[in-house]
Amino acid sequence: MTTPEAPAVPVIRPALPADVRTIRDLVQPLSQERILRPYEMVGYYEAVQEFLVATDPAGQGDAVGCGALHVMWDDLAEVRTLAVHRDWRGRRVGHALLEALVERARNLGLSRVFCLTFEVDFFAAHGFREIDGTPVTPEVYTELLRSYDEGVAEFLDLARVKPNTLGNSRMLLEL
Repeated sequence: MTTPEAPAVPVIRPALPADVRTIRDLVQPLSQERILRPYEMVGYYEAVQEFLVATDPAGQGDAVGCGALHVMWDDLAEVRTLAVHRDWRGRRVGHALLEALVERARNLGLSRVFCLTFEVDFFAAHGFREIDGTPVTPEVYTELLRSYDEGVAEFLDLARVKPNTLGNSRMLLEL
């Protein structure tokens, strides 16, 4: 009797500028469903150093998943733009990406990771818990208001981004 083969674990690596078009293509269907916030192409290039990509372990083809870690303050980062190609869902690609992003946060000396998500059960399985409000002091809130980043505006729960965040849960992981 043979045992079934375990699904191949994707290779996680830092994104390269050459991955940007693939990242955009991974995000596009989810942004059309208003699950993820889309970026302009220039935004992906500007943030490429924040992204990790998952590739087929056989080393074949383009990235099959992506995710970004955006540092917001000295102790806080946000997991953003976690997306997996439809054909690779259910193969633990998202789990591997999230674990690598959390490890990146630890390596940066951060103590908290935030996300804004519809996938509450997925993030809860990784230790995130739902929160109310914005988990920063009034002084940090005031500083963050100076950011031009739309994701920071969503984190701050500003009125101008409310339509983008309807139905999302605010979650936090303490490292």
